[in-house]
Amino acid sequence: MCRGRSVFSSRPGGQLRNLTERKLQLTGIDPVQLLGFNDAHLQLIEDQFDATVSVRGDQVTLRGAQQDVAKVEKIFKELIFILNKNGNLGPGDVETVIDLVTVNGSTPALPPGETSVDDPENAILYTRIGIIKARTPGQKAYLQQVRKNDIVFAIGPAGTGKTYMAVAMAVAALKNRDVTKIILARPAVEAGESLGFLPGDFREKIDPYLRPLYDALDDMLSAEKLKSYLEKRIIEIVPLAYMRGRTLHNAFVILDEAQNATAVQMKMFLTRLGVHSRAIITGDTTQIDLPTKTVSGLVQIQEVLKDIQGVSFSYLDRNDVVRHRLVKDIIDAYERYQKSLNGASGAGKGDVRT
Repeated sequence: MCRGRSVFSSRPGGQLRNLTERKLQLTGIDPVQLLGFNDAHLQLIEDQFDATVSVRGDQVTLRGAQQDVAKVEKIFKELIFILNKNGNLGPGDVETVIDLVTVNGSTPALPPGETSVDDPENAILYTRIGIIKARTPGQKAYLQQVRKNDIVFAIGPAGTGKTYMAVAMAVAALKNRDVTKIILARPAVEAGESLGFLPGDFREKIDPYLRPLYDALDDMLSAEKLKSYLEKRIIEIVPLAYMRGRTLHNAFVILDEAQNATAVQMKMFLTRLGVHSRAIITGDTTQIDLPTKTVSGLVQIQEVLKDIQGVSFSYLDRNDVVRHRLVKDIIDAYERYQKSLNGASGAGKGDVRT
């Protein structure tokens, strides 16, 4: 986020100058990479402008002459973009951006399709493909609930960004050193196909269920960084059954497709959380693939934990769909079809599981 205020100070001789203070939130950014070894990048910036920069945690405070603070703010935004796009930042990059701002008064134009953060409060993570941010009212509410609560359930139809935002928030927390590892879990429940007919050993059979989580991470981390995190088990992607018996400290834990977790599995997952850990549970209660008489843990948990402080439920709907425009129409069509079946056969009959 970014906010500021203005004050006035007098130079020697009584001349007034307009001073300002602005704050930048380094969401999903490694401050050491941004500021340089021994703050070398920071020193280059401060030497060029009538402004001071102080850093506390993931918050940067800019103070000084209003015009210079505005330029330093532009520099930081461009450096953040370069760092996330290239995965590194050198003194040459910093000097180039400083020269562009000093001479032209602005940074290079963003690539086609790239947008700036109109409201930094909605920014989740800066990546090489752009800025991942909350884009709809429902997504913004979801983001705020995650920032305020240790356990958040995100429930809604396909295409509303439930899983993608959860993974982005986990990666941001890891980059900010709020956690030391990320655990991503999914139930290995068959959706019409049988695992037995898939080729390969058990790991090869289970990987297709976990592929959407790998796809999200591919957008957010370089191939080298992701490979390193997986090899060091800083990021783990596992079937839900593999969570039993574990205690997870200092972790950001995500359970995806939670509508396919049984009530027993849901309890098991939630009781894995250790000290300084957080969890997001995502799912769509209209796409349950469990046997007909099996209770979905995601359905049951909405009653079990509805009055627990620190636990929040975020509900997304068709208005939060950010996929192809036809996805909204498809969701509406299925809802109309379901209502017509229920009207003809009575409530509870003709359930369509997609």
